[in-house]
Amino acid sequence: FCKAHPRRTRVNTDRSTTDPARMHAPDQHLVDVVLAYVTERLALAEAPIDGFGDRDEMQQALEGLIGPEPKDPVAVLSIYEKYLSETVLSADSPRFFGFIPAAPTKAALLFDMVVSAASLQGCSWLEAAGAVMAENQALRTMADIAEMPEGAGGTFVSGGSAGNLSALVVARDTARAKRTVSGLPLYQLQVVVSDQAHSSIKNALNIVDMGAIVIPTTHGRMTHENLVQGLAHQDLSNVVAIIATAGTTNAGIIDQLDAAADIAESHGWWFHVDGAYGGAGMLDPGKRHLYTGIERVDSLVMDPHKWWFAPFDSAALLYKDPHLAKGVHTQDASYLNVIHSSELTEFNPSDLAYHLTRRARGMALWFSLAVNGLDAYRDAVVAGNEMARYAADQIKAHPDVELVREPDLSVVLLKRTGWTAVNYDQWSTDLLERQVAFVTSSTWQGETVGRLVFLHPGTTTAMVDDVLAALH
Repeated sequence: FCKAHPRRTRVNTDRSTTDPARMHAPDQHLVDVVLAYVTERLALAEAPIDGFGDRDEMQQALEGLIGPEPKDPVAVLSIYEKYLSETVLSADSPRFFGFIPAAPTKAALLFDMVVSAASLQGCSWLEAAGAVMAENQALRTMADIAEMPEGAGGTFVSGGSAGNLSALVVARDTARAKRTVSGLPLYQLQVVVSDQAHSSIKNALNIVDMGAIVIPTTHGRMTHENLVQGLAHQDLSNVVAIIATAGTTNAGIIDQLDAAADIAESHGWWFHVDGAYGGAGMLDPGKRHLYTGIERVDSLVMDPHKWWFAPFDSAALLYKDPHLAKGVHTQDASYLNVIHSSELTEFNPSDLAYHLTRRARGMALWFSLAVNGLDAYRDAVVAGNEMARYAADQIKAHPDVELVREPDLSVVLLKRTGWTAVNYDQWSTDLLERQVAFVTSSTWQGETVGRLVFLHPGTTTAMVDDVLAALH
């Protein structure tokens, strides 16, 4: 984070210290202090990576900060700047190649401030019609890109984990309703998943008390052949859903979605696609063919705080038929009757996932989509894929480094000859200490490998060259 030093001015002492509303009174000094910091942060051409902090030093700086009496906001912000901010790795840095980065647009960041400053929530049409309308426009835009049917709709949740869980609850309860009519067992239900499915899928299945039939993949992509072979000798009587991935977190692999859709349709199973990271890849015309079949989903998750360039925390959960989700997730209570009393054709966002109270977390994306236009989003996504292609080509030309697999999207896996996990950790630590980049290792088929993820359109080939040059 930047080092902003707001001008010191006198703390407002005109208010009575016994006034219970004193925290809510206008305070221009506080506004000036915070906006000066934000203005400088947003003006940075490149966000720094920052790094790790000293726990004892931070603890000492925070000691006694919160107490009965107020503190000058300049002093509090100074503690944040000096002791806290630089210990938070900046996922929006163009040099952040670890995990799944974030690269929110300036428009999205600024409008997220509007959402916070106006205390906008997005629970229901009764309380937040304008926010719901805007979020629904953004959701419809995403549904159109996936070529989902006209009646599709959904809500924004906190992340892919929350989206996957909410969708699986609907899959489970929809299946239970069908099986009740047929007199089939309602428990010990199972879901077909790839061996590359995100960790949140396993967690969600544990929560909803469903088992998994795991399909082994040869090269990380769940194909028609994998599915046929993996299901050939399984008891499928209790299977109710199949989950495919559009861009695995570890390697950016897109499953054969049309094959998963065919099998789901033939068995009457729910078809869910986890596109939390990779769903935005549909914006790249050169990659769109890899997503054939995604238009047939029953539910789809895509995270705006990843490749849709929005701030944390925001994930779009879309359903082919939102009525099914409403029937499962709507919370009933006497004090909530009023938000359900209107015969609206639209759905309350609180009805479509396990949440109730929620901030209008989709509005930052809505504002940025409108301000920047979809062409800018397309170009930014293409840039990430092209940078991965550049990195892959450079790796293949390196005598001591091996490209693990050709990248589907913007994730690149590499192996350095003779390296162990310790070497990869040293590589990562050295790059971070020199503020060259933040990279992390992973595993592939039981072996430690290097992993680079490209999302920020401001990443340059020179930055990639610096990272690869450290593989000596």
